[in-house]
Amino acid sequence: MSKDFSDFSQHTPMMQQYWKLKREHPDQLMFYRMGDFYELFYEDAKKAAKLLDITLTARGQSAGQSIPMAGIPFHSAEGYLAKLVKLGQSVVICEQIGDPATSKGPVERQVVRIITPGTISDEALLDERQDNLLTAVLGDERLFGLAVLDITSGRFSVQELKGWDNLLAELERLNPAELLYPDDWPTGLPLEKRRGAHRRAPWDFDRDSAHKSLCQQFATQDLKGFGCEGLTLAIGAAGCLLAYARETQRTALPHLRSLRHERLDDTVILDGASRRNLELDVNLSGGRDNTLQSVIDRCQTAMGNRLLGRWLNRPLRDRAVLVARQDSIACLQENYRFEQLQPQLKEIGDVERILARIGLRNARPRDLARLRDALAALPQLQAGMQDLVVPHLNQLAESIRTYPELAELLARAIIDNPPAVIRDGGVLKRGYDAELDELLSLSENAGQFLMDLEAREKERTGLPNLKVGYNRIHGYYIELPRVQAEQAPADYIRRQTLKGAERFITPELKAFEDKALSAKSRALAREKALYDELLEILIGELAPLQETAAALAELDVLANLAERALNLDLNRPRFVDEPCMRIQQGRHPVVEQVLDTPFVANDLALDDATRMLIITGPNMGGKSTYMRQTALIVLLAHIGSFVPAASCELSLVDRIFTRIGSSDDLAGGRSTFMVEMSETANILHNASDRSLVLMDEVGRGTSTFDGLSLAWAAAEHLARLRAFTLFATHYFELTVLPESEPVVANVHLNATEHNDRIVFLHHVLPGPASQSYGLAVAQLAGVPTAVILRAREHLARLETTSLPHETPRAKDGKSAAPIQNDLFASLPHPVLEELERVDPDDLSPRQALELLYTLKKRI
Repeated sequence: MSKDFSDFSQHTPMMQQYWKLKREHPDQLMFYRMGDFYELFYEDAKKAAKLLDITLTARGQSAGQSIPMAGIPFHSAEGYLAKLVKLGQSVVICEQIGDPATSKGPVERQVVRIITPGTISDEALLDERQDNLLTAVLGDERLFGLAVLDITSGRFSVQELKGWDNLLAELERLNPAELLYPDDWPTGLPLEKRRGAHRRAPWDFDRDSAHKSLCQQFATQDLKGFGCEGLTLAIGAAGCLLAYARETQRTALPHLRSLRHERLDDTVILDGASRRNLELDVNLSGGRDNTLQSVIDRCQTAMGNRLLGRWLNRPLRDRAVLVARQDSIACLQENYRFEQLQPQLKEIGDVERILARIGLRNARPRDLARLRDALAALPQLQAGMQDLVVPHLNQLAESIRTYPELAELLARAIIDNPPAVIRDGGVLKRGYDAELDELLSLSENAGQFLMDLEAREKERTGLPNLKVGYNRIHGYYIELPRVQAEQAPADYIRRQTLKGAERFITPELKAFEDKALSAKSRALAREKALYDELLEILIGELAPLQETAAALAELDVLANLAERALNLDLNRPRFVDEPCMRIQQGRHPVVEQVLDTPFVANDLALDDATRMLIITGPNMGGKSTYMRQTALIVLLAHIGSFVPAASCELSLVDRIFTRIGSSDDLAGGRSTFMVEMSETANILHNASDRSLVLMDEVGRGTSTFDGLSLAWAAAEHLARLRAFTLFATHYFELTVLPESEPVVANVHLNATEHNDRIVFLHHVLPGPASQSYGLAVAQLAGVPTAVILRAREHLARLETTSLPHETPRAKDGKSAAPIQNDLFASLPHPVLEELERVDPDDLSPRQALELLYTLKKRI
């Protein structure tokens, strides 16, 4: 099919048709189908040429100027679409729906689909290991309604959140591809900077219309059955998502069958900073290597990978669910049952997303082939689950039903290795449909008929160079070289003249052509109709199939956690009622994997009597690793997993906070210290006696006395909140805190010096550290020897001239470790300055006593 650019100006009927459609979608790139290409015009063409690195051309005239234009072949559009979606662009697909052969004027075109970052479902455009979410938010800073839709699985949830902090933390967890919010919200809001954030008309969020359309979608009288009836803000947001999904997909959405009410109270809350610091699924450089998920994820299916990712990002506080998962993992470990199940799960594939594409009616032949293979594998998998006696695994086995009729239908219908698309046919098996078989044989027997015809005509005419052929434009023909054309029989009708040959048609060949060509197009139309019928049959079974997919994903995650527990030496944690966190021989699951040497395991003991550990010791001694491993052990316990420790006993936590490391927020205009203080403020406002708090080097971004004061006050506040806290610091002054706060204890990571070199032992021991080994670490880092020697001279001078510190007393009355002299401790104290100016011999006894009282008060 070729493009016609004759009289290509803005006034042609074709361009008038283009503008009519483009005005409905002014902000999106329009792929306008012309023959074998998608064309873009005007500003769309300029933008696409720059983003896709394709050639910008020009055709025709508009207001005396050439019309900018860019095109891509429609059969390779997927790669270009993937690139645009990755760049956050939305694309309107405008297809020819009329028949070019019968159309008078321009072929009729329609927008068949709008591809946006949050509503894509095509396999080639998606990351199989990550959820692709669409979110909408409604409300004000007091209360927000948040709705979340994953169009690639049918998961649809709502929740209500108090305040900006909770909303932004939840958006950080979800990391949506698109975020919709009302057009009448003021500008400059925190969520405007998020990727994919854009405004929608306020009436899209109308709560009454939303309620009505959601009930219609789920075929229910109301939303009480989903526990969402009172969530008016969240329902308004959900209505906006449903309308947006319908608008972009241009089809029914049968795979959206229910709405889930999520509650923050059911989960262990992690704010954005904690999520980043713990490197759950993205490392600090933005990659996926050396993250918790990279170590813990050996799932066999992509839907298992995604489910485990959701578990890690949303730990639970429901003890019954966690214990059920632990029981399942223990059962799958027994007799290495997971080893039998995992290869069977590998045969299943990404059923969840295949079902979503079936629901959206854009499933491809290879999707159906994969579903056929998955359904064929289910009976053996279910048989392998018969001896799993744990109730939770029994429930999963019940949901993993077998579908013999569907399996037989797909096996009968789809060829073993179908083509990527249905466009050219060749997808359905012979014997599936008699009418299709008849049309195909007519079309395929054409080759033999033409060979027979050529042999007969050569014999009849006596012309040995006669050839019978076919091309797409002129159809079937008999070709003779120019010199023999005059000898053609009388019934040969001239069809086409070429440079060195003439082409003819005969009544017999014309009759065959009509029959053969119509058979080919009728066969293709019949095959497409049968394929659509297949999709409708599968849509009728979507509900149970989706339940099966969800159960398969969970079985995959549990089998994976059983395998990881065995191979990474993870043990079952025990949840108890009394507030505590007791870990024996705990390890950092990620650091342990990258070390060449054995990992040094450490204990941790926090309970009602000891709520905070002040951790001292040298840089690189392992303080941050010790703190992070504690958080990761607690987090793994709260997804139901076994943990990297010899034993672990803990109570449920409500939040995990981590204030670790330093980073500028230059774009937001915040310094390292400002970021640190913002994160610290968030912790101090929101931590409770059931929270786990990690504080690393608080106060190091400002002057020593300011920083020390802030760190001291923050530690006291957390001690009085009774939050489970690990407080790492280089301020040795804080090691006296246990004297005033009984719930605080000191521990340190030890190191030793050997031949002027530092050796880190990474063991956590009771009591404060005796020194910081700062110069030794600097030497290890390669600081020049001359600088190290000069620093030693400065240190010796500072230690002799600085203010003497009283050695703190430990609780048993013995001397605790000395407080480290500080670089700025030699600054003069105003009381000392005054004493230097006073001559005691000039004072009367009364004046001396009054001065003493005054100085005492000032100190």
